[in-house]
Amino acid sequence: MSRRGWALFIAMSFIWGIPYLLIKVSVSDLSPVTLVFFRTVIGAIILLPIAAARGSLAPVLPHWRWIIAYTIVEVALPWFLVSDGELRLSSSLTGLLIAATPIVGVVLGRLTKGDDRFDARRLFGLAVGLLGVAVLVGFNVAVNDLRAAGEIGLVAICYAIGPLIVSRRLSGVPSIGVVAVSLVLPAIFLAPLGLTHLPAAFPPPQVLLAVSLLGIVCTALAFLLFFALIAEVGPVRATVITYVNPAVALALGVTLLGEPFTVGAVAGFALILAGLFFATRRGPRAAGVVLKDQDEKGDAHKDEQVVEAL
Repeated sequence: MSRRGWALFIAMSFIWGIPYLLIKVSVSDLSPVTLVFFRTVIGAIILLPIAAARGSLAPVLPHWRWIIAYTIVEVALPWFLVSDGELRLSSSLTGLLIAATPIVGVVLGRLTKGDDRFDARRLFGLAVGLLGVAVLVGFNVAVNDLRAAGEIGLVAICYAIGPLIVSRRLSGVPSIGVVAVSLVLPAIFLAPLGLTHLPAAFPPPQVLLAVSLLGIVCTALAFLLFFALIAEVGPVRATVITYVNPAVALALGVTLLGEPFTVGAVAGFALILAGLFFATRRGPRAAGVVLKDQDEKGDAHKDEQVVEAL
């Protein structure tokens, strides 16, 4: 990759690895619904004008049903569940559990009759990945916290459904338009709950800083940089940040919040990474077909892959 590509890759690996730390800090004083409200408001204020200036909002309107579905499973529901789950779980463990999202995506792709073959290699990868999740939960989650772990499991399912909706129902819609609208909708509908659940006392500076960083850096700036990364290195390389983000979340949680660094966390994450390698890696024939298809369809296909990567 070019220097610019490496710079964008490192930035995105870090930026989408820190939300779990910032959420943990925020929910110490804010309710989950209030946190999600402010995060979507901040992101929408920044991205909506950019999407409007690029003419990316009008093409979104005819697809409003699928936009609503995408908003629910990719923004509103998972952001709330993560915030609520981190009331009991550590930020590092939350990030590690969400690393299983691509494995869930492989299963959903099979259940919805996707194009990829479901061979023995992928079955082995799924088994190893699920074993990793079991190790994470078994060695790091107390019985009283199983509900919170289940919430994070639902987040992984939501994050796997979102790209399926975009790639199969919204492939021709501008990406930034989809993201901008998916932030505006929850900001509007969560306003009554978010504003009525404000804390009795004014939040401390660290909480205000965490919320601001979540909205500005981890939402608005993150999506803009992600689009730039895909344009620079392609959609396949860009999605490798999925493998780096949980490690960043683990390192930040341990060093800054004093969260436990356990053997179970390391072993579970290693198994999930190994499972991801086998479960999501394309075979030689499939990879050749993809490269040929990209050459034939050019920029139009690249745009579709950008949206799918989201």
